[in-house]
Amino acid sequence: MNDGKVHVAAVQAASVPLDRAATTAKACALIREAGRNGAQMVVFPEGFIPAHASWYHHHTATGPVCTGLSVRLFENAVEVPGPETEALAQAARDAGAVVIMGVCERRAGSNGTMFNTHITFDADGTLVGHHRKFMPTVGERLVHTGGHGDTFGGHDTRLGRVSGLVCGENLNPLAIFALTQENTVVHGMSWPAYFGLYGTPIQLLVQATSQAFALMSGAFVVSACGVLDDATAATLEMPEADRKLLAEPGRLSGSMIVAPSGAILAGPMGTEEGILYAECDLALIRRAKLAVDLSGHYHRPDIFSLHVNRTAPEARVDHVLPRPDDGSGLRAATDDAEG
Repeated sequence: MNDGKVHVAAVQAASVPLDRAATTAKACALIREAGRNGAQMVVFPEGFIPAHASWYHHHTATGPVCTGLSVRLFENAVEVPGPETEALAQAARDAGAVVIMGVCERRAGSNGTMFNTHITFDADGTLVGHHRKFMPTVGERLVHTGGHGDTFGGHDTRLGRVSGLVCGENLNPLAIFALTQENTVVHGMSWPAYFGLYGTPIQLLVQATSQAFALMSGAFVVSACGVLDDATAATLEMPEADRKLLAEPGRLSGSMIVAPSGAILAGPMGTEEGILYAECDLALIRRAKLAVDLSGHYHRPDIFSLHVNRTAPEARVDHVLPRPDDGSGLRAATDDAEG
């Protein structure tokens, strides 16, 4: 583990809604800005390129607004690898920073399959991580399919072992335990600008989840939230009543950076765009784990164990079974033809 100090950044920003090229350009500019300000790791919000599918909070799921926005989401989704990942890799190289980016990913060659994805670049621009969110949350299930264990885990970078999870999967205690056993030192959390119109405000949940993850894993946590700006609200055709409800304290954004002790090093931010910075003394990880190391002396493997399936099922058809002979004299198409 690197014993030095690492400067990290949480980007709190709005996408250029459903515009892949413009949002990629904005992301690259923010990465370079963070690098100029000394950041060695930069974390972005959930689905930043090209947008998070928040329209399901405001309109009928199968109605014309949601359907039209979902089509635009697919048309602007990112393929991995592709031109967008190449641009992000160059920005990471220019900044000399590890980058965790939230994207809506479309499966190459498909006409509708999308994932809620984290892509991670090392400071030299190498794509080292490609994690697809295990379980889409609420309305996301209407546009995203779930990922599998083959994309799960931490990544070795110039900073040491880093990891990242998307939104609600940061609440998964088994995922936290698995990453703790991998000895992650900095963990990136990506969040949208807000959750539903009711229930737990995002700022409360982001803070509680960030502090809990830090305390359990003994790692630093960088949480990056999106921003609801006027352009996004207009694209979503958000009702005015919904905007007023979201104006209540704590319901929007709230990026923060947390130490292994659970102490908040920076943030929470308000509802504005900006980049949040903090210095992380990696020696504090040892201090935390000497007391409670849930991947070492404080774990009881004779009582608790965890299996992680790191494979993905294959969705393909190798052959078509012939139909039973129905007495018509016609054979299935898979039968061998004779002259």
